[in-house]
Amino acid sequence: MAWVDNSDLRLTPERPYTYFTMELYDQSNGIRGGGGLGVLAADTRRVAEQLDVPFVLLTPFYPLEQHQIRKTEAASNSDSVMDFELENVFLKVHPSTNGFEHIGDTHVATKFDDHIKIEIWQKKMGSTQLLTIYDPNFRELYADEGNSNHRLYQEVAMGFAGTEALKIAGLQSNVIQLNETACFFAALARLDDLVSNGMHIFEALKYVRDHTLYTNHTLVQAAEASFTRTQFAEFVLPNIKSKSVARWTMAQFPDSDGHVKYADTDKLTTQTEAPLQLSSITLELSGRKSGVSKLHAKVANYHDLDGNKIHFDAVTNGIDVATWTMPETLKLYHDMDLLTKYNLPSHDYLDKLPELNNEKIWAQKKIGRELLIKALADRQIHIPEDAIVFNFKRRFVDYKRPWLAFTDPERLRKILVASNAYYILAGRVHTGDTSMMDRLNKIIDIVNSDEELKKRVFYLADYDEKTAYALSVGSDVAINNPIVGLEACGTSWEKDIMNLQILISTEDGGVADITTPGAYMKIEGSDEAAEVQSLYQHMEHSCHLLRTEELAGYLQGQIAAYLPTISGARMLRDYIQLLSK
Repeated sequence: MAWVDNSDLRLTPERPYTYFTMELYDQSNGIRGGGGLGVLAADTRRVAEQLDVPFVLLTPFYPLEQHQIRKTEAASNSDSVMDFELENVFLKVHPSTNGFEHIGDTHVATKFDDHIKIEIWQKKMGSTQLLTIYDPNFRELYADEGNSNHRLYQEVAMGFAGTEALKIAGLQSNVIQLNETACFFAALARLDDLVSNGMHIFEALKYVRDHTLYTNHTLVQAAEASFTRTQFAEFVLPNIKSKSVARWTMAQFPDSDGHVKYADTDKLTTQTEAPLQLSSITLELSGRKSGVSKLHAKVANYHDLDGNKIHFDAVTNGIDVATWTMPETLKLYHDMDLLTKYNLPSHDYLDKLPELNNEKIWAQKKIGRELLIKALADRQIHIPEDAIVFNFKRRFVDYKRPWLAFTDPERLRKILVASNAYYILAGRVHTGDTSMMDRLNKIIDIVNSDEELKKRVFYLADYDEKTAYALSVGSDVAINNPIVGLEACGTSWEKDIMNLQILISTEDGGVADITTPGAYMKIEGSDEAAEVQSLYQHMEHSCHLLRTEELAGYLQGQIAAYLPTISGARMLRDYIQLLSK
């Protein structure tokens, strides 16, 4: 690992870096996740392959793939593309059709069925591999509520069957990374395996903690799932072989006053049903904890079972630059010696950046626009080649505020018409999020009530990797306006910067890693009304830049500030160095 400095972590093909995630979004390998968490997992594996790092990603292969499509199809002309309703449909999928090899079976148990068959499927790619566990009864990703029995079953199966999958594949983890608390049961299964094979529980606890990293993507501990003693008794304990591990596990539950006390696993039915937050027990088994941006690690408000605030190290999310940067643009960066062969910034990239002039930028943007026009045409949307395109592409949840640009429709219309500009929204509303669906419908109503906006604003249903890529390479301005303090990191904006877009953003998530004035167009204001005005001013300014010779200098400043942050190789290097401590 010549690209990593000061690392004592010795990774080998037999003892790899092992990454557990309940979600993977990797359509090239036949697995469609729900959003950014899954995309990040796919990027991490791809970067490991490019860097020749021994790396195994473990994830469920869900038999149902969710799509969000238009219930009422719009007419074929662009004036009608906002006239629709959304519905969720599910397609049946199986690992056998996506290049995976069936390498064996294992089982998990519940109180209701002590032998549930779990299939293990493997796919090798260079120094890395995907190991997936499959049960036709898994249903879809994020089925039911976060604290439901079914979600607990999915997570327990991932942890215990995933640990067995490593053995079946002839592997033993060097370190394990838990991508969110839902992967906690992988650490618990490892603890149980060590104790069952003769290690004293206190020694095993130290070993697991020393070799486990928990990466958190959620700012508030209260948002994490919690489960009751009864649920653990019915779905977790049947998979634990060691009685001492079972006792340790149940001892983490609080009593009715919220205090932790020793629990006798033989008298579970007489215990209080005070739930256990999964984050609390995950913190107990993870020796290292990381947030996904500097701001996130600083403000994450998590406490251990004794009430002590937990320290998080910061490892800001990065992207697989090779996947998300248009090939022609990536070649330009390498030809200019801005990037090394590892897609890390070169030692003198700041000296080279002034060579990125308007002629080179517009040559790349022309290619990207052609790709976007084609992708939009497939959805019956047609935009002029010389138009300015704003994009808002991210998961549709309240704190990301997709409606912000529509607060003053008249002002938005004037901006779009004056600059021959278009505004594209792309993002999925989670099943059951009625509040966000109402917000989306209000945006649609605003657009449909204005003849000019109907021509210039489009919402793309069934948002996927293909759509995300097209918008990254073919748009001009990225809109990122979460409520400050609520975005853990975000990576869509990183893809946009790499593809020569102007970034308009609040100072939140990974954007806040850089405080250099002018690094991006910062949305500011003492309240939302002021932020809206700031957003509109930046939209007008970005249109001005895109029509003048000033564009090159502005984009040079963005890239100078963010190129080190964006690199997925930097992210993986930071994880390896953190695990080497």
